[in-house]
Amino acid sequence: QVQLVESGGGLVHTGESLRLSCAASGDIFTRSAVGWYRQAPGGTRDLIVTLPRGNPPVTSDSVKGRFTPSIDHAANTMTLQMNFLKPDDTATYYCNAVPPRLAWGQGTRVTVSA
Repeated sequence: QVQLVESGGGLVHTGESLRLSCAASGDIFTRSAVGWYRQAPGGTRDLIVTLPRGNPPVTSDSVKGRFTPSIDHAANTMTLQMNFLKPDDTATYYCNAVPPRLAWGQGTRVTVSA
């Protein structure tokens, strides 16, 4: 079973940036669509960015134009560059296949203060 480890979260102010990483213990990025999910405190875990195999990324309206995903196939990692962060982006961020079929990692917490 492939393990996922997210990192890069932290506490930032509105308008600042963070770069999240997702390391996979096996090659999932060439075998299926993958994505970034987030779960705000008390909320549901929602898909915000999808990287379909061979197609451009699809981002939700809530992060469009601010969040940019990428994949490093050689390193089995994917990243999420998050710019112009807002308090509404406060959440724990996860990576997984789309639809999610792997065990969830621990996530990485992002807190954006006003």
